[in-house]
Amino acid sequence: MVFPRSLLGCTKVRSFVNIQSFFHPTTKRSITTLEISKLKNPSLFCQNAFVNGEWVKSKTKQEFSVLDPATNQEIGKVPEMNAEDIKIAIKAAKEAFEDWASLTAKNRHNFLKTLNSFILENKYDLATILTQENGKPINEALEEIKYGAGFIEWFAEEARRTYGDVIPSPMKSNRILVQKQPIGVVGIITPWNFPNAMITRKIGAALAAGCTVVIKPAAATPFSALAIAELASKAGFPKGVINVVTSEQNVKEVGLELTTNPDVKKISFTGSTPVGKMLMQQSSSTLKKISLELGGNAPFIVFDDAEVEAASKFRSSGQTCVCANRIYVQSSIYAEFATRLSEKVSKFKIGNGFDQQTTHGPLIDEKAIKKVTRHVEDAVAKGAEILVGGVQRNGNFFEPTVLTGMTSEMGITREETFGPVAALYKFESEDEVIKLANDSNVGLAGYLYSRDVGRCWKVAEALELGIVGVNTGVISCAEAPFGGVKESGIGREGTKYLIIYYFNVRH
Repeated sequence: MVFPRSLLGCTKVRSFVNIQSFFHPTTKRSITTLEISKLKNPSLFCQNAFVNGEWVKSKTKQEFSVLDPATNQEIGKVPEMNAEDIKIAIKAAKEAFEDWASLTAKNRHNFLKTLNSFILENKYDLATILTQENGKPINEALEEIKYGAGFIEWFAEEARRTYGDVIPSPMKSNRILVQKQPIGVVGIITPWNFPNAMITRKIGAALAAGCTVVIKPAAATPFSALAIAELASKAGFPKGVINVVTSEQNVKEVGLELTTNPDVKKISFTGSTPVGKMLMQQSSSTLKKISLELGGNAPFIVFDDAEVEAASKFRSSGQTCVCANRIYVQSSIYAEFATRLSEKVSKFKIGNGFDQQTTHGPLIDEKAIKKVTRHVEDAVAKGAEILVGGVQRNGNFFEPTVLTGMTSEMGITREETFGPVAALYKFESEDEVIKLANDSNVGLAGYLYSRDVGRCWKVAEALELGIVGVNTGVISCAEAPFGGVKESGIGREGTKYLIIYYFNVRH
């Protein structure tokens, strides 16, 4: 659970909604057709895959286009790789593993610290690439770069703290020595919503432990991953330690190769629950270790004594797995909360992420627009009311939306929207809202707001979730374990608890 320090001994102030942009403007850039043309370090924009220390095309000679979601303009092309290409990348990672694993922890620490410094030195260029391919506002992208670098820094230090153990033996003549050894080649599959940070928090732990990696970024956002590979190369990482492969049409066969190839010893995946289940089933053929950070359906609980910062619903236009999907508001403040929330949301500005006035960028593609539209239309058809928004703009833009009169029969209740929709449900008591919040097959993150310390503890401990934010919407950092329960995944990311997943423990 995450509690703000001000929770204890605070005065009771009712300020239901105080929505602000999560990230304040820090840069000024004029918008052109392609902002990547202005990179200070043009070498960071890479349009080839990175295998065994070299920039390569696919054996198929095919490529696919990557589009700017704000304009649907082509940003560039990357190789359409297939299973044969992936085998080459896996072979490179396997051949590099022995030497990388044999380095001292201090050596690996040094490589990671150098990579961290290179990321921060190039943060504005990396943020530009991220916004160009993902669409999120430039200042939010910049915060992601710094957030992602934090995982590289954290695991650089953790590399030096991968302690073994000595256990008393029941036999007088023996000593039991426990060692941690890197597991081997790791296949990493990442989503488009955090194209930088999802990679850094996975490779940080894997590389610190002594593993080598084959990264498959989302087809919509490959350039952030390739930029990291370029910086790793400049940081001196040996050939084959970090490999980045790209694919769109062949993604199923690429995934199958990663999950069934016996030289890959672990899979780390962030994405949807159905895909996670499929990868887990495929990985069972070789009994790989697996870490899954899957979908959520986050409850956001507002009690009648709350002081609320409700902006978290619309972070990244609602396109994160920890965004509030079901907002439960106690009946005595329901109408007031809905009114104040709507007033704030109506002031949001959607637009191109490079526009400093933009608070919320586009959704990632047409498929995302269709899902949000379907959820809103379903809710309205079953009795919900749109207080603000509910309209698709040109292209991939959807107006931030507030819905009231939500009921459990509506699709949003069961399915993560992954879009800018605040769905408000009414509740009466603590026991009722705990039951409602837990009525889900997933349990990644959730939030509750109250000034009653006893209530906070009671409800937080009763929620079936991997992460609970109490009077805060900021729940993720390198120091804290990130992961879910139920069908929201297996294992944790970040924190001192992650690196153990990249080791074999033996004695």
